[in-house]
Amino acid sequence: IEYLDKWCRNLGILYLQSNLIPKIENVGRLKKLKYLNLALNNIERIENLEGCESLEKLDLTVNFVGELTSIENLKTLYNFKELYLTGNPCVEYEHYRDYVVATLPQLKRLDGKDIERSERIVAMQEYENIRKRILTQQDEYTSKRAAEKLQEEKKNEKTPGFDGRCGDNNQEKTRDQGDTNNEINQADENKNFWQEKMTYTPESRKATHQQLEKERQENQNTKNSDLQQSKRQVRLIADDGRILNVNEAKIDFQLIDDDDSNNIVLDVACYKYLDTSLIDVDVQPTHVRVTIKSKVLQLVLSEEVNPDRSDAKRSQTTGHLVVTMPKVREVIKAHKPKSKVSSSNTPPEIKSNKDTTKSTSSKRHEKLEAGDTSVKNVDIYNIVSDKTSSKKKLDRPSPKVSEITPDDDFVDDPDVPPLE
Repeated sequence: IEYLDKWCRNLGILYLQSNLIPKIENVGRLKKLKYLNLALNNIERIENLEGCESLEKLDLTVNFVGELTSIENLKTLYNFKELYLTGNPCVEYEHYRDYVVATLPQLKRLDGKDIERSERIVAMQEYENIRKRILTQQDEYTSKRAAEKLQEEKKNEKTPGFDGRCGDNNQEKTRDQGDTNNEINQADENKNFWQEKMTYTPESRKATHQQLEKERQENQNTKNSDLQQSKRQVRLIADDGRILNVNEAKIDFQLIDDDDSNNIVLDVACYKYLDTSLIDVDVQPTHVRVTIKSKVLQLVLSEEVNPDRSDAKRSQTTGHLVVTMPKVREVIKAHKPKSKVSSSNTPPEIKSNKDTTKSTSSKRHEKLEAGDTSVKNVDIYNIVSDKTSSKKKLDRPSPKVSEITPDDDFVDDPDVPPLE
């Protein structure tokens, strides 16, 4: 909240709960602020809110406000209507509610309860006596709070790191011991911290939050160490220097040897919505390596390729990655010339057919109408041929094969089988 009054001057609602804020500051210039939530912090005094002209609601639930007379700083806020002080030490004061109601005449609700007119009249009548009692109780709390601070300082001097951390000497000793001893000591320290009786003060709340953060960090470190130990190390190169085939990503792929274009094509089925910045391609003369989110896909190539002429493309529809790698050894193929058919060599029959088709297409299409004499009658009875004619066609005699007389030089070899 250091730069709130400079960068966010038009704020209307501001939530700052559960941040261990020890003091209200840097909000005095927020002229449009209507609701300020500072619950679950370490605030001990209401201050620096005189400039919040539009403030209507202030929530200070579960803080450490013991100086109840500090609410007099809210008198100038003519729009102020709601105040929440539940869970603060000042709530335990005798005539606490009467004092607040009489001090802030513009207030409509206190701790979620409406203020009645009769209640305000009675509080105003007894205001002087109530204020004296509040001051005495407030002085008692102030002396008690000073004793708690002194006791906490002494405790910190005896055991540095009241939040559960050991001093420098203890840390050096535990480092010299093994990891197991260090874990045992940390577990004992955490257990002792939670079993120790502590007073409810801003310092104890801060120590509790620091202890929780420390335990969370320890758990995170143990998880990370376990993951590092359990993670299998992938070998990309054998001991003798051979490149190994590795598919750590367990992703589908196709390695195609295209002889027609003299290329080797690798098609990797990358995820469709995977960002391209998470993919890295490394083409070498003998192998190709594709890294997808730190997972390696490495393949050994059957032939040597040219890395400088290789390219990688990504499909926008499927997300597949296509790596095209030209081979170093080029294959020279003979190109057969295509035979061109000249128009002069076309037979006259084809030309005549072309002419007839053009002429027929240019004719106008005529419609068939009933009673049109121009159309010849169709004989529908002779569409199918007779069965007798088909039988005659089937019963035709097979052509006779004439015998061929052998030549004079023909030698009949008995070892040669006859032709069937």
